[in-house]
Amino acid sequence: MNANFKTTTLTAALAVALAAPLLASAESNFVTGASTSAPGAQARLDFAITIPKVLFLQVGTGAYFTNNGTVDALSATVPAANVGDATPVAFTGSPVAVRVVGNNGNITLNATTAGALSNGAGDSISFAQITGTSDNANLAHPAALVDGGVSANVAITPNIGTKVTDRTANWSFAYANAAVVPPGTYGGVNANNSRVTYTVTMP
Repeated sequence: MNANFKTTTLTAALAVALAAPLLASAESNFVTGASTSAPGAQARLDFAITIPKVLFLQVGTGAYFTNNGTVDALSATVPAANVGDATPVAFTGSPVAVRVVGNNGNITLNATTAGALSNGAGDSISFAQITGTSDNANLAHPAALVDGGVSANVAITPNIGTKVTDRTANWSFAYANAAVVPPGTYGGVNANNSRVTYTVTMP
């Protein structure tokens, strides 16, 4: 008999033998009964669904479960007649939409700045002069922004069962205007320590 034929036959037989356990893993059930009986046959399937941990934060412009590099810019202009008189000045572009989604228990949120707002001429305004308020107590803004540091954590608890969080809020911002400061534009578009970075973490 041709050696190649033998090799091919053995290879095919081995493939069938290896496939046999896979074929056997499918369940079947064969029953018989008399013409007057009502036989029943069963076959079963096992299902598995794998869900990864997910964590989503939107502050300002954004869309659910997408990465968006747009950083919203807020600005406040103090009227000359009110400079330093402690009359709060709202930021344009405020309020901003906020959403936090996670699926593994309590979430913490905080805010980081690189330093006090600068006008580029050696003068500064502390981030403590900017207040953020939320229309949802369950998704609060950090109580105080810290110059060149991290704010205290805000706790965000699940609202769907014991592990799933899906909370939304609108954050409004104002400049406290508590002191007379030198003229100029403090901060800007990613300039003069203008940027606040919000971070959420989850177990």
